Amino acid sequence: MTTPEPQPSDREPAEPAQSTEPAESAGSATSSEPSESSAASESPEASEPADSPAAASAASAASAASEGSSAAEGPAASEPKYADRVYRSTSGFVGGVLILGLACWLGVDAVVVGEGDTPWLALAALLFLVPLVAAYTLVPAVYANEDRLRVRNPFRTITLPWGQVVSLRSGYTNEVFSDEGGKYQLWALPVSLRARKRASRRDLRATEGRGRGAEASLGGGAARRGSSAAGVSDRPVERAQTDRSMDELRELHESRGSEASAQGEVSVRWAYEIIAPSVTGAVLLAVLLGLG
Repeated sequence: MTTPEPQPSDREPAEPAQSTEPAESAGSATSSEPSESSAASESPEASEPADSPAAASAASAASAASEGSSAAEGPAASEPKYADRVYRSTSGFVGGVLILGLACWLGVDAVVVGEGDTPWLALAALLFLVPLVAAYTLVPAVYANEDRLRVRNPFRTITLPWGQVVSLRSGYTNEVFSDEGGKYQLWALPVSLRARKRASRRDLRATEGRGRGAEASLGGGAARRGSSAAGVSDRPVERAQTDRSMDELRELHESRGSEASAQGEVSVRWAYEIIAPSVTGAVLLAVLLGLG
């Protein structure tokens, strides 16, 4: 018997199939390696856009916080300073301007037209009178701010921190009392008894008029009369101008007297720019009149 020899063609097709598997696995491995490398290479680029908005938002939040803190610290670091409140007598100022104008007109006329000692007497009189008129009419003023009260009187200027002010009193004159026992008159706020009486009369007439009008319109009900009387009593009392100014100064003293910036010493400065020419004019006038 003859045994059939194995045909080589029966085994050859199987061998290439086995050889292709490693090739395919190698191909898949090689193909997966570039994909992993590409994924690895693309991952930083993908992470950078993800990180950049977070960094930008964090930076913007930090800048906003810094701006907010600086804005909050700004007003506390530097509080606004307001201009002084100025109180003066308008009628006294206008009267002083008119008197000075008349004195200068008469004095210049006497200097130009006068004969003999008249021009010299006119100059001496002007040197003596002009500073005095200005001192009593134009100079007086009261300046008040959050830290101090400055009183400018005819011949001296007194600066009082609110911490040194004891009280502000209104009688026949308006005065301020210091902690050291000093008393200073406010020449710029003269007391007018006529203005006080006029304000009292206006307040009385307004109160009576409102009371009668309320009773007539409400028909005389007890509860309504009570409400109208309460409304009339709540109305602010009419006061003279200088009294209202003193009320404002008292409010400043009460609100700012205990502040650290309102402490200090009382200072007094004499107005030598007014005293010196006035004394010089008085001496010259006396000499000329004595020699004449």
